[in-house]
Amino acid sequence: MDELIGRLVANVGVDRAAAEKAVGIILQLLLKEGPAEKVNALIEQMPGASAAMQAAPPDTNAGGMFGGGVMAAGSRMMAVGLSMGQVQGVTRETIGYAREKLGEDAVGEIVGAIPGLGQFV
Repeated sequence: MDELIGRLVANVGVDRAAAEKAVGIILQLLLKEGPAEKVNALIEQMPGASAAMQAAPPDTNAGGMFGGGVMAAGSRMMAVGLSMGQVQGVTRETIGYAREKLGEDAVGEIVGAIPGLGQFV
């Protein structure tokens, strides 16, 4: 996880604490909305992923004002201090890192299963 957080700090320009929370939010989204088998395989390939999800602010929206899913995750990331551009950058970088760890096909299945995620990556 340190490698990914370092990349987010260097490439997207977010601070370490915000990057850690944002990764946790993204992983929570993938786990909640994506194909469980593929997402669990990804989490196993990312040491520290479970801790990141636990450290992220809880998902209290439950389909409320932002309808859940990608929009709610983006709003949660903005609530921890990211701009919309940083949300997109963190999401792209995190999915790119996931592709390196799990492979293009598996990550493509995860992204394809979550409505709206493809436009961010």
